Amino acid sequence: MLWNYLKELVVKRKVKASLNTEKSTTDNSTIKTVGLLIDENYFSEKQQLIEGVIANGIAKENIKVVVFKNKAQKLISENVVFCSPKNLSWQGGINNEAVKAFIATDFDLLINYYDIEKAMLLVITQQSKARFKVGFSSVDRKLNDLTITSDAENYQVFIHELFRYLKILNKI
Repeated sequence: MLWNYLKELVVKRKVKASLNTEKSTTDNSTIKTVGLLIDENYFSEKQQLIEGVIANGIAKENIKVVVFKNKAQKLISENVVFCSPKNLSWQGGINNEAVKAFIATDFDLLINYYDIEKAMLLVITQQSKARFKVGFSSVDRKLNDLTITSDAENYQVFIHELFRYLKILNKI
């Protein structure tokens, strides 16, 4: 238990230190592919969130999902990958091949659907090759290109605000 807490602190510190040296590179392309990074410990309605994204014009086959849970889970579906703190090393490396593939995917939009900073989620967000990253304002603002002030439990408001701003930015 203590080792997990220490690992969390060490990795968070490394991620935040690397954020100070990185520069954001966004482009003005339209959004066709979406990656969703969800913390299922605090938000269990992932299917409704996915349906909200689909309802706003994103094709279901263009959505990939990584779900973080504190307990390891063996279930893997076509577009959903599960990860846990066990998939993270002390150096901030990831030992889950499906999560590595998610990180390497060049998404047009990455939706970081977590409002509590956890080392695994921060590493995935920071290392992601997504062109445009969106998340909650309660998470370090250097991680995301657009932050939305909302509660994680109220996914309808988050989706509504997200697509409203994407229309303003001519991303959809």
